[in-house]
Amino acid sequence: MTSTKLLRGRRELQRPRGPEDERLPLGRTTAFGAQHVLTMYGAIVAVPLIIGQAAGLTPERIALLISSCLLMGGLATCLQSLGLPLLGSKLPLVQGVSFAGVAPMLAILAGGGGISAIMGAVIVSSAAGLLLAGGFSRVIRFFPPVVTGTVITVIGISLLPVAINWSAGTTDGSPPSNRAIALAGITLLIVLLLSKVGIGIVSRLSILLSFVLGTGVAALLGMTDFSRIGDGALISFPTPLAFGPPTFEVAAIISMLIVVLVTMTETTADILAVGEITGATITSKRVANGLRADMASSMVAPFFNSFTQTAFAANVGLVAVTGVRSRFVVAAAGFIMIGLGLLPVVGEVVAAIPEPVLGGASIVLFGTVASSGVRTLSKVNFGNSMNLVIVAVAFAFGLIPVAAPDFYQGFPSWIQTILGSGISAAAVVAIILNLLFNSFTAGTPENPNNLGASPVRVIPTAALQMLREGDRMVNGKMVDSEGNEVAAVPEHHMDDIRELIDTGEITHTGQIPKVLAAKGERE
Repeated sequence: MTSTKLLRGRRELQRPRGPEDERLPLGRTTAFGAQHVLTMYGAIVAVPLIIGQAAGLTPERIALLISSCLLMGGLATCLQSLGLPLLGSKLPLVQGVSFAGVAPMLAILAGGGGISAIMGAVIVSSAAGLLLAGGFSRVIRFFPPVVTGTVITVIGISLLPVAINWSAGTTDGSPPSNRAIALAGITLLIVLLLSKVGIGIVSRLSILLSFVLGTGVAALLGMTDFSRIGDGALISFPTPLAFGPPTFEVAAIISMLIVVLVTMTETTADILAVGEITGATITSKRVANGLRADMASSMVAPFFNSFTQTAFAANVGLVAVTGVRSRFVVAAAGFIMIGLGLLPVVGEVVAAIPEPVLGGASIVLFGTVASSGVRTLSKVNFGNSMNLVIVAVAFAFGLIPVAAPDFYQGFPSWIQTILGSGISAAAVVAIILNLLFNSFTAGTPENPNNLGASPVRVIPTAALQMLREGDRMVNGKMVDSEGNEVAAVPEHHMDDIRELIDTGEITHTGQIPKVLAAKGERE
């Protein structure tokens, strides 16, 4: 009896607790993990490239920054997806260097602080974020569907210009290239065709396969360069504190504190987004653990020559596209990133994927994020409420950085940091307006203005006369007080159907659709 209980207990332990706990075969786990790495590789190396060039570092030192960021991103991803006590959301979230810190870090460099001042500011600000994570997680109650749907949609729309610039080959300031656009179009077509294939594994790996096939097409067209592969060492471990001990400057720390608040807001939104996509249960405790993982990895990152870590929104889109919800797939991606950080030659191969190939595939990825937001917004009640106004204004603020990147150029740096990110701007505005109109209801009219009011509707009086007490609509169907369906019949067939009911030829509601179908065929 005892052994039976033990066996049952082991089975219970092995059984997935949620959709994100699904375990796939090793081969699939590795392949899907590689797909995640390829999706975010260009983004994760962009920050060290920008900062390294702005700091005047040699190519070798910039390569060190890149390897360090890959290594730290991999470690942070494993921590976030696998988790430790009080650390990690245990969700399929890929971690990497945050773009939110680029502007403040460039300002620190311009002020003469150097890389060491950036590292010191990241350490202190991340430590503060770690202390704030528990309280910050309680903002989950301020993220109803009207907020999360808006933010998720803005995440997708904000990312699309990146994919478009990759597709046009304009990231280096060059004019749009027809060859680049054609290659991106071919890659996009490959994604669509593979997604249409009836074989599940092929469809789910459509993004990864599009990278491989798209790069093959690029090689045939002479649009990729593999000449630098193998120039560096085969294996290398990034030297800790390679840029010297961190220094601590008050102005740099304050600017990075704002960045931490922005990244915590974005990570919260990403946790909620991936929870919505995967069907995982999201609690304030889980959000807090995810934020602690973010901040803990960010605090350690400068010791390994990296910067503030955050969840990557692009990979949330990949989860939605593939339908692969397992956090162990993302953990595999983390181990692959660690390998790339230790094996520069492998990273060089991945870096050889042309930007138009990345762009063509990313159009699907980033667009899917926006579509997920629209799906969340479909749950919002837009009738006789101010939710329509909330979404409209939050969208506007979220898209300002996309439509006019220099809009906040004359504002104080802290405003640029918060509102210069479309994601954080949309989140802040949506939260404030939701509180104003839906939580603090004093002063909000019962029947809002025309922008928030429901459209005027009318129904014929005859329709009301046919209803009985307790009739109601459920999932688009009319049911009576006992839950039995009331059939909807076209007006020109009403007399025929009533006659069949009276004569006993129709005895239950399920027969009516068949009778109507037969009448339609005869007509």
